[in-house]
Amino acid sequence: MKTLKSGLIIIGSIGLLSLGACSSGNQAANTENTPTASTSTTENKSAPVSPAAKTNSQHGASQGGQVVETGKYHLEFVPEKEANGTHLDFYLQTGDNHETVPNAKVTAQVQLPDGKQKTVLLPYDAKNKHYHGLLSEQASGQHQVKITADIKGEKVNGRFNFNR
Repeated sequence: MKTLKSGLIIIGSIGLLSLGACSSGNQAANTENTPTASTSTTENKSAPVSPAAKTNSQHGASQGGQVVETGKYHLEFVPEKEANGTHLDFYLQTGDNHETVPNAKVTAQVQLPDGKQKTVLLPYDAKNKHYHGLLSEQASGQHQVKITADIKGEKVNGRFNFNR
């Protein structure tokens, strides 16, 4: 009986050691297959980038804004402060070559610093190959922006923010 107990304790200890070795603390995160990256709603809470900081990244040429990659789409949001409000530029692209998607219905839902919601329609500018609009409110502080693009019935969303 004593041998049986000792055998069970040894087998249990080996099992726990094996399980501990399999769950090492040095795990790498795979951001390409996360649930957020594979759905059409992706969130980006990074700080805005100034237009002067335009760079080329692994996702193609940047316009200097906040980027969200969602499914096959590349979304980039560039807010620019102007005297009469904030100009909102939105680049909607697809594929590895980041081809512009010109036929979408794009809307920005902006939450102002005081909590009020504003909807801004972003029509397509064929000359500059992007969507744009003007947020006429000039409130200072953090603005949360949800941009929704309807591409032939397919909904693509991106979340962004900026300070004014």
